[in-house]
Order: sequence, then structure tokens, then C-alpha cells
Amino acid sequence: MGKEKNPRRVADNEAMAKLRMLRTSPQKLNLVAEMIRGKKVDKALADLTFSKKRIAVDVKKCLQSAIANAENNHNLDVDELVVAEAFVGKNMVLKRGRPRARGRYGRIMKPFSELTIKVRQVEEQA
Repeated sequence: MGKEKNPRRVADNEAMAKLRMLRTSPQKLNLVAEMIRGKKVDKALADLTFSKKRIAVDVKKCLQSAIANAENNHNLDVDELVVAEAFVGKNMVLKRGRPRARGRYGRIMKPFSELTIKVRQVEEQA
């Protein structure tokens, strides 16, 4: 009489982590997400550790969360994980402003974004 189990949003050899309300524009976040797409997770973590971008710290946390989800929730091997997808979406925008010359008002947009990372287990070819 219980409730039906929710179907998985990812395949059996995948795990996912999502990070919302990141205080940066999607365009800047996509530059960092582009660095890790398609790479093995240990190489991606090393790239994010030594990146000069401020938002790389948050992207690294999201990637570590995806790796932990893969290991603990889906029993995947961490050494065979690859960043399958890393995509960025828009979130809310804080609208601020300041007075400008001749009685005008300058709008200041403070965008937020969200990040989704999917890791996939890939068997290595000998």
C-alpha cells in the first residue's frame, strides 16, 4: 500500500549533484564548467584546485558532492568516474541601482546561477 519508488533521473552508471544560488553570472560560471567537461574526476579536481577563478571553489564542492553521491548512494568506482556533463542555468537576479547624472537611475543587476554536474563510470580499455 506504500508509495511507488521514484524513478532515477540519471542512468545506473551515473550520479548527479546540483548547486543552486551561486552568486555569479552564468557566463562566468560556464567558463569554469567548461574546464572540467569530459575529464576524469581527479584531473578535474586538480584543475579546479589551482584555478584562479573565485567561483572554482564552489564548483569543486559540487564536483566533490557528485563523487560522494556516486560512491555512497550508487556504489560506483571513484577511480573510473568521468565528468559526463557540467551545465549552468540562470537563477534569480537582484536588482539594485544608484543615482546617476542629470536625475537618472543606473540599474545594477546582480545575477545568481545554478550548476549541475553529472559523473559517469567508464570502464578503461586495456
